Amino acid sequence: MNTEQTKETITLGGGCFWCIEAVYQELGGVIEVVSGYSGGKVINPSYEQVCSGTTGHAEVIQITFNPEIITFKKILNVFFSIHNPTTANRQGNDIGTQYRSVIFYHTLEQNQIALEVIEELNGAGTFENDIVTEVAPFKEFYEAENYHQDYFKLNASQPYCKVVIQPKVEKFRKNNRDNLKNVKLKL
Repeated sequence: MNTEQTKETITLGGGCFWCIEAVYQELGGVIEVVSGYSGGKVINPSYEQVCSGTTGHAEVIQITFNPEIITFKKILNVFFSIHNPTTANRQGNDIGTQYRSVIFYHTLEQNQIALEVIEELNGAGTFENDIVTEVAPFKEFYEAENYHQDYFKLNASQPYCKVVIQPKVEKFRKNNRDNLKNVKLKL
């Protein structure tokens, strides 16, 4: 019997990486979620550099998942349900290219599925406006500083976490009960 776990990786940006990291850490089939930066021109940027909006990088999470447990399409459906993919370079009060909605695909199959999902959602009129999510080939990922990893888990009582992240996590939990890892359902 093969004990090697099947793994696939995708890199997603949908505003502040703390928000989307918190959701994907609870999604069944997800093996690992790492916050970081991708899509820019600066090698190994700092958080401060990325926040300046001059690096070209987006705040992203890199997700390693088991496609035998969760499909890439489901990963994307969650992605589109937890941020606003119809606003360019903005999520709530976070404004700038570093907060853009972006899918950095790792395979041509991921690219094809991403484009199909966007077309389906636009065709169904899921959102009031068309999706503006960038779909681009993955090039490089730079892991964010340690204090950004597991941010919501470690800082749930902080005001930003309570006001911004917690409602997203609760909405995700309510809409995805069948796909949750073994987590407590109350914060």
